[in-house]
Amino acid sequence: MYKRIIYMGLGIACLSLTFSSCKSPAVLQKTANTAVPESYNGSQDSTNTATVTWREYFKDPHLRNLIDTALANNQELNIVLQEIAIAKSEVREKKGEYLPFVGLRAGAGLEKVGRYTSQGANDANTDIRPGEEFPEPLGDFLIGAEASWEIDVWHKLRNAKKAAVTRYLSSIEGRNFMVTNLIAEIADSYYELLALDNQLAIVKQNIDIQSNALEIVKLQKAAAKVNELAVKKFEAEVLHTKSLQFELQQQIVQTENRINFLLGRYPQPIEREYQGFEDLVPETVHLGLPSQLLANRPDIKQAELDLMAAKLDVKVAKARFYPSLGISAGVGFQSFNTKYLLETPESLLYSVVGDVTAPLINRNAIKAAYYGASAKQLQAVYNYEQTILNAYVEVVNQLAKIDNLEKSYDLRSKEVEALTASIDISNRLFKSARADYMEVLLTQRDALEAKVELIETKQKQMSSVVNVYRALGGGWN
Repeated sequence: MYKRIIYMGLGIACLSLTFSSCKSPAVLQKTANTAVPESYNGSQDSTNTATVTWREYFKDPHLRNLIDTALANNQELNIVLQEIAIAKSEVREKKGEYLPFVGLRAGAGLEKVGRYTSQGANDANTDIRPGEEFPEPLGDFLIGAEASWEIDVWHKLRNAKKAAVTRYLSSIEGRNFMVTNLIAEIADSYYELLALDNQLAIVKQNIDIQSNALEIVKLQKAAAKVNELAVKKFEAEVLHTKSLQFELQQQIVQTENRINFLLGRYPQPIEREYQGFEDLVPETVHLGLPSQLLANRPDIKQAELDLMAAKLDVKVAKARFYPSLGISAGVGFQSFNTKYLLETPESLLYSVVGDVTAPLINRNAIKAAYYGASAKQLQAVYNYEQTILNAYVEVVNQLAKIDNLEKSYDLRSKEVEALTASIDISNRLFKSARADYMEVLLTQRDALEAKVELIETKQKQMSSVVNVYRALGGGWN
């Protein structure tokens, strides 16, 4: 009768705990919008340059060697690889949490109680065996095994493990995105270095041209055809151009060292062939479809995985409102003397305990964790949408840049041809006194600036081809 009443009371208590704790506060839910335009420029061609490996995309053997070295030695990339290892360890940790914990236990102790205490008086009158008094002091020896297991009824632990797996996959995509950016940064710096080499060569050529012009002006001054002012103007122009030479040399040193840093090595010369830079033809880029960005861009896949992990975190936080069921058990041997330690059944002990625990009062910490996980989920949704939008905008910008730079380069090439021809014309006119020295100086300066700007435009062309490859998600595969 009493047992029945006790069981009924325990059942009612468990039900009340269950109903009171299973209520979780409502939070705002949002589904990510992954819709993108159907095309970039009206084309439905699904051929995508992002599927081309970087070894095929970049033809320069020196650039390939630089990228190979960077992928092996770049410190930041190696740091990211360790983050992947950390994420992998977290997966193993979370996986172990929903499996039973089993441990071994051994212990030894000694206890002396006062004779004039209730325990001491009782022990003094107790015989362990006929003719043997209760030992004093009393030893305590134990050896056994213990096990505990939280039964994952609400999948709290399994969802935590899935979230850890998802973040591990996210860290891999983060590494892929870094590889994409690293390759693009090296290629961009390499083409910048080639452009600086060509600009330096142009400046040196102009120094020779201007030096020859200065000698002609000096001869004409000696012939009283021009005055000292013309000589000083030409001399100043030569000095100005020579100063540009050292500025370019400094930029070359800094660009080389930037590449060396990306390669994870100390400053040293970068092997390259700068001749023929003006004749480089940018690779033909196939944009494919915008929807392919979701599969090709590592940062988009990383944002998607982060969103999946955030959703699992919400489920884990919600499961904390529910009762948790735990089972613990133990088995072993315990005695006051080692010679009795393994005697059965006298020294044998075992236990099995099951318990249900549920939050009932003061659930503020659980609510705070739940609201925080929900807010992070919304944050992950917005980050995912923003990453997709940013990827699309990057591709469109680089597409427009490639087109505009191609037109700009054609016009600047014609400008350079015209100004190069005008140098000879101005020199002939100056020698025949049909043009003054200022016209010669301005023509030479304009021609130099036009040639330098032409090289800069070519460098921007190559840079845009590199960046559109990165924007499409190429390089990491």
